[in-house]
Amino acid sequence: TPVSSIRGYLETLVTCGDISPERRQMFLDRAYAQVMRLSDLIRDIALITKIEEAPEQLAKEKLNLKSVADEIFEEFRETIEREDMKVENLLPDNLEITGNASLIYAIFRNLVENSVKYAGHGVTLHIECYAKGDGDCHLTYYDTGKGVSEEHLAKIFERFYRISEGRTRDAGGSGLGLSIVRNAIAFHKGDVRAVNRRDGGLEFLFSLSEK
Repeated sequence: TPVSSIRGYLETLVTCGDISPERRQMFLDRAYAQVMRLSDLIRDIALITKIEEAPEQLAKEKLNLKSVADEIFEEFRETIEREDMKVENLLPDNLEITGNASLIYAIFRNLVENSVKYAGHGVTLHIECYAKGDGDCHLTYYDTGKGVSEEHLAKIFERFYRISEGRTRDAGGSGLGLSIVRNAIAFHKGDVRAVNRRDGGLEFLFSLSEK
């Protein structure tokens, strides 16, 4: 889809010489936005491929999960403030695991990005570790937003699965974010599931091996 859109915009610019400067700029802006989508898509596909086909190339190191979550929330701070969202990072200061930095970052970033795009205005973004044991830490991440229909819950981790095609077009993204979350968590010997909260919103319950 990004390639087709880019081609269409550029063909218009090349073949129509009487386009006004305003419309020319509009086509350039739209082509640029599609290039960014394509870049995200290539990046995400490359990451999933590496997880599945070359996991031995993914180095591990000591990581502080609270610091990673804080970094993600800071990255989205402008949007969070604009949408009047509240952040609750209840991860303990000393919560550490041995994992791959890029994948752990991708887990947290894609979960937060999913909420920022779809949860709605004025919601709360919440993360905490609710249990530890047998070398695993068990975490919950949720927003207090719209949630999704029950029939979608089992499929949202599939590649390119679209809950609402129109909404996805408006928000952008590669359609691989939650698939990356599932694969990255599996790399760390954990599992993940999504549920609708009783009080509203979408919740992700997942585990990560500490070693």
